[in-house]
Amino acid sequence: MTTYKIGIDLGGTKTEGILLNAQNITEYRERVNTPQHLGYQTILTSISNLIQRCAGSVPEGNPYSIGIGIPGTIYPLTGLVQNANTTCLIGKPFKADVEDRIGRSIRMENDANCFTLAECLAGAAKQYDMVFGIIMGTGCGGGLYVNGSVRKGPHDISGEWGHFGIDPQGAACYCGKRGCIETKISGSGVEKAYLAKFGNHLTMREIVNGYRMQIPECMEIFLQFLDDFGRSVGGLISTIDPDAIVIGGGLSNIDELYTEGIERIRYYAFHRNIRTPILKNRLGDSAGVFGAAWLESVSSSVKK
Repeated sequence: MTTYKIGIDLGGTKTEGILLNAQNITEYRERVNTPQHLGYQTILTSISNLIQRCAGSVPEGNPYSIGIGIPGTIYPLTGLVQNANTTCLIGKPFKADVEDRIGRSIRMENDANCFTLAECLAGAAKQYDMVFGIIMGTGCGGGLYVNGSVRKGPHDISGEWGHFGIDPQGAACYCGKRGCIETKISGSGVEKAYLAKFGNHLTMREIVNGYRMQIPECMEIFLQFLDDFGRSVGGLISTIDPDAIVIGGGLSNIDELYTEGIERIRYYAFHRNIRTPILKNRLGDSAGVFGAAWLESVSSSVKK
């Protein structure tokens, strides 16, 4: 009897569900908008319904597991969500509530850990022993993979590099501090910086295109983004010196990260000849959903 795997990746703007068979071939896949502006109960309903639609494609009588990646973590002492970019989840028993809705047990893990696990098992970072995975999208998170395991840490915050402050006078972050890396190099952070500086809203895509067209306002904001990226990743390399860094999320498709961005990393890192590979993900912006689907079968690969 085939064991199927359902993975759900809850993102800031989109939520993706996938059903994999025993050979990890996709049998069902769906993306929906994340209704975070409608609140916790709406997200809970959306996730539960997506799981049911994925499960509807499992042949009758076959077992299946469910893994969910979220933009936060479940604090083990309370079972409540902490440090979530989707702030309506914070302080809620999200895992328990999903299990109550669908009547099954699930695995739930930080989305950046899911992404990192997937890229290290089957993606761009497969051949490396110590990898830091970065998600750059609506928010900015990270995961640390060491010798076959994604590390969680005693506080379940290992890899939460996006909330390291690099500018005490910077923009306010939802976490209560100022100038976090997330406020500097996430899509939402760059868009807010443009709005604060020039008084009108452009999307990250428009800012990138404007930079390439040499529009002065876009060039100013985008060059600052590249500098902040270099400062953040250069400091990360100086701290843990990983074998490789792999980047995911929507912003990972910005080609300049792997050219001008790497030059800024070399400038800020504490070494004159940084050779750390900066890798674009191989599994696309769906790497996290694969990692979520594999949580149950590789449960020993997510460790304290």
